[in-house]
Amino acid sequence: MPKYYDELDAVLRALADPTRRAVVERLAKSPAVVSDLAAPFSMALPSLMQHLRVLEDAGVVTSEKHGRVRTVSLRPGALDVLHLWLDEQRTPAERQADRLGIHLARTEGEGNLR
Repeated sequence: MPKYYDELDAVLRALADPTRRAVVERLAKSPAVVSDLAAPFSMALPSLMQHLRVLEDAGVVTSEKHGRVRTVSLRPGALDVLHLWLDEQRTPAERQADRLGIHLARTEGEGNLR
């Protein structure tokens, strides 16, 4: 079993909740203060803070506090473990088809240069 499975499990658990996925989608655009993150949800601020704690414990987000304002950011590379795992799940036939597609694209490009 690969070493990164614990990290993968934590990230998948964190993203299993629709609220947390929505927060990650929002943070993909830019960092945000907690009050801005809470605005679209009909939940108390402590409930959102629990969601943020799950994301932070999984290594998906980071936060820092300046005075009374807490800013949350998506951790760079936090979702790379998902890409790694998904890539490993691809079948050899898919990989071969991808290579064929790349070859055909290059061949077409070379034909245009002649």
